[in-house]
Amino acid sequence: MLRAYVLRRTGDRDRVDDLVQEVLLRAWRRADTFDPSRGEVRGWLIGIARNVVIDAARADAARPRTVSDEPLLHLVTAPDAVDGAVDGWVVQEALSRLSEAHRTVLHQLYYRRLTTAEAAQESGVPQGTVKSRSTYALRALRLVLEEMEVPR
Repeated sequence: MLRAYVLRRTGDRDRVDDLVQEVLLRAWRRADTFDPSRGEVRGWLIGIARNVVIDAARADAARPRTVSDEPLLHLVTAPDAVDGAVDGWVVQEALSRLSEAHRTVLHQLYYRRLTTAEAAQESGVPQGTVKSRSTYALRALRLVLEEMEVPR
């Protein structure tokens, strides 16, 4: 499954085994972060594989090329259904690690697209509280995503 995913993302049969090995190495080193109550191993490994493929593409972009890789670069960065699902899982996991107040304010402002005044009225708190909670919630979310090793 990992080989097929990495091959589809990179199109480079020569590097697939190296990248899959890196995925398994990262998974081994961070096995303590896997929580079976939050999802299956498959999704967790796909998320790690996605990060490895992105890291490899960035590393390749930083090095001078002797042969053009341009036809392959769009494969690495092209979104597909798996990417959307993985992104959703990552965001859901990150949000679950926030406090209830932070989750609520982010849900109101970004998912439901309420104004700060509407969110304040619905929550029964001052508008300034909604603004400060959203600021701190975004900071906390950024820290959680960094902790989860999600690339920017």
